[in-house]
Amino acid sequence: MSHALPSGPALARVQSFAFAGIDAVPVTVEVQISSGLPALLVVGLADKAVAEARERVRAALGALGIVLPPKRILINLVPADLLKEGSHFDLPIALAILIGMGLIPPETGERYAAMGELSLDGRLNPVAGVLSAALGAFRAQTGLICPRAQGGEARWAGPDLSVMAAPDLRSLIAHLRGEALLEEGPEPEPPFETASLDLSDVREMALGRRALEIAAAGGHNLLFSGPPGAGKSMLAARLPGVLPDLTREQMLETTRIHGACGHLHGDRPITRPPYRDPHHSASLAALVGGGAKSRPGEVSLAHNGVLFLDEFPEFSRQALEALRQPIETGRISVARAAQIVQYPAQFQLVAAMNPCRCGHLGDLERACRKAPRCGEEYTARLSGPMLDRIDLFAEIQPVSPIAISRAVAGESSAAVRARVEAARARQIGRQGHSNARADPSGFAIDETAREMAEQAGTRLRLSARGLTRLLRVARTIADMAADDSITRLHMAEALSFRRR
Repeated sequence: MSHALPSGPALARVQSFAFAGIDAVPVTVEVQISSGLPALLVVGLADKAVAEARERVRAALGALGIVLPPKRILINLVPADLLKEGSHFDLPIALAILIGMGLIPPETGERYAAMGELSLDGRLNPVAGVLSAALGAFRAQTGLICPRAQGGEARWAGPDLSVMAAPDLRSLIAHLRGEALLEEGPEPEPPFETASLDLSDVREMALGRRALEIAAAGGHNLLFSGPPGAGKSMLAARLPGVLPDLTREQMLETTRIHGACGHLHGDRPITRPPYRDPHHSASLAALVGGGAKSRPGEVSLAHNGVLFLDEFPEFSRQALEALRQPIETGRISVARAAQIVQYPAQFQLVAAMNPCRCGHLGDLERACRKAPRCGEEYTARLSGPMLDRIDLFAEIQPVSPIAISRAVAGESSAAVRARVEAARARQIGRQGHSNARADPSGFAIDETAREMAEQAGTRLRLSARGLTRLLRVARTIADMAADDSITRLHMAEALSFRRR
């Protein structure tokens, strides 16, 4: 004789997300309210911020006059073996409890994912990662409930995503119960644009301007060398102003990275290439990412933009060598005992250095007594493999005060940017991406230019990587001239920017 098993207490479920790097990983918040000693428990590998959600949720509900039943309330975060970090689980936990108490419809957990931090009075506070969560909700074909301040950010995931942005828990409950509809949120703010410095400020310095334009047109890595005050940092700071706007895909990825760090300005996306210039005292974790929570580093914050390293040899050897992987692959792996996280890191490296520690090597009047050993010891801080990943080397000579005072304003960033965009358009049409990541085997090249490259490779003892980067630069120069094939003239100019 068979006996039916007794039915246990019902489960309430609400979807949310944890984060692996900038990728949203689905997490189901389950709540079971059952008989037993009164308790509010959280299980499922939660960190301290998630465990503290019990008290924030209890206080927020109490501020609305909602008292938790004197029962055993078990909150389970599924999957149980995935680490859950952050205060954004407050809102889905509160909603799951309200569904379990029968105060809001159970369909809420099926139709929407949720994330948000609760204040003790029930207000919803902004949290990091809303855009990544919105993209995750879009893929899961659900809507997203988030704090009102981040409704615009969530809507950048796509016009078809249903976003419910609430200022507080009270108005959200009233909306879900059909008692009072939420007010329409404000329209998303226009994209955030940093004020770009203009190239018209750069007078004379024809070699430096040409190297900067070639680097911008092809996305190449660039190293400026010259004495202090020659204008190396001034040139580098004007590179973002001549780069093309980010595509929608690049905008979403870049905004997600900055959103994960809480660096967004309101709910405005980033549509211009970011520019990061960490100090040479930056640690390895600050530069490539890491720390207790494996946060993105400067190489990821510069994704789709520019990473400028001034005083290049002064960075620690360990930090510089760590740049080699992302320069080649466009990604950085942050390995820790508990997890391995990958972040995008497709950046354009621009570096600047003095010829020696005192900065005046080669100046007979000002050079120190240690010359040339001073310069040899200083440049020896940079490894061969690191320098092999630089496409363009430009020596910047200082302009005399008289020449500066009499020189006319240089060409504007807008004019240079128009040429850069035209060259990039040729590259996108030919291979789908910039020349910095192109395969040279598909380049059209004259026989005389090929012979010049082979002879130079032998004479300069270029590695296979160095030869590849030489051909990429030559292809960019040809694109800037609107030529279909690399000629001897293009190759000669590319060679002039090679390290001797």
